[in-house]
Amino acid sequence: MKDDSGEKQRRKLIPRIALLACLAPVVLSLGIALSPGSPEEPAEPPFSEQARSAALAETMGLRAAGEELAASASGDAKPAVAQTVSLLTSQARALLLPGQDDPASLLPPGPATPSTAPSAGQSASASAGQSAAPLPSSAAALATELADSAAQRLADAAVTDGGMARLLSSVGTAQLLQASSLAAAAGSPAPAVPDPAAPQLSGACPSAAASPSSSPADASGPSSSPDASGPSSSPADASTASAGADGGAATLPGALAAAVRTELETVYGYQVALTRLNGEAAALASEQLARHEALAAGAEALSRVHCAPVPPREAGYTMEQDFLASPAAGLGRLEASALPVYGDLVALSEGQTRQWAIAGLVGAARRSALWGAGAGVLPGLAADPAGFPELPTPSP
Repeated sequence: MKDDSGEKQRRKLIPRIALLACLAPVVLSLGIALSPGSPEEPAEPPFSEQARSAALAETMGLRAAGEELAASASGDAKPAVAQTVSLLTSQARALLLPGQDDPASLLPPGPATPSTAPSAGQSASASAGQSAAPLPSSAAALATELADSAAQRLADAAVTDGGMARLLSSVGTAQLLQASSLAAAAGSPAPAVPDPAAPQLSGACPSAAASPSSSPADASGPSSSPDASGPSSSPADASTASAGADGGAATLPGALAAAVRTELETVYGYQVALTRLNGEAAALASEQLARHEALAAGAEALSRVHCAPVPPREAGYTMEQDFLASPAAGLGRLEASALPVYGDLVALSEGQTRQWAIAGLVGAARRSALWGAGAGVLPGLAADPAGFPELPTPSP
């Protein structure tokens, strides 16, 4: 009887054991699901956003240094420092994101520092925050820091998305020119930062039927369609402006064709101006004529690399009367008219073509200043600074 009773007890326990065995995985899974996990790290921003943020932080740091210097500067340096602050203010507004109204978000964590071009695995924001250094305490030092900032902006422009590339190249070009002007006003040597050099062009159209928008020569560059143009509703969106005569469409073949036409017309303008200039102006014009002949040939070569049609050379161009009356000023206007053309090409290209366009943009801005024409706060970017968002006011 005792054995029968024990057997009954064991039989009664079997369903309970089975139920517990079924419930155990459920309870275990609920415990895992309800236990707090480690928080996910935020995704790293795209390189174009890192480059914009780094440019804004460094520009704001240099602007703050300029404002301090403006109070103590004297002589020729005083107006040059004030002009530098004005330029940096406009550029900071251009780099500002819509709705970015927290003053703390505009400043770098430490003093503005020069940075080196980022490598393939190094972010622009990281490069901008390398070893902290004191803010410049003289106009000459500010000119040096400004030139270093310009070099970083141009380096970032070579590898970021199209619209942001145009904005950063515009910022860098203007900063480079202003650094030279500020150093001259301070009576110091020009900053030892060279202008970007045009690459040795190479490559050929892979086939007559290939797409004109790509080529092996630029295969190593980043993807840069006009739609990937950085923050929306910002000056970077101006990169989608027309770059050619094909119905107003912003295309690489159109931008290259515009560059060819612009350089050929500029060559003709210099040839006409040389018949009316004398002395140093004539020697300078002769030197720049040779440079533009090389630029025209380079634009034609790049058109062939990209399987794009090369515009035919015209027999001549009609020059306005004011150009004939004042050829030096007319050359300045010709050079300035090339700025948006090179800006378009920066935005719509990549690889060696973009590097060539950045060098062309800086060169056109230099020559505009050489002949007395201003390049503006954002050379190559068709945007009205009055429409940029206002910088937030720091809390008292």
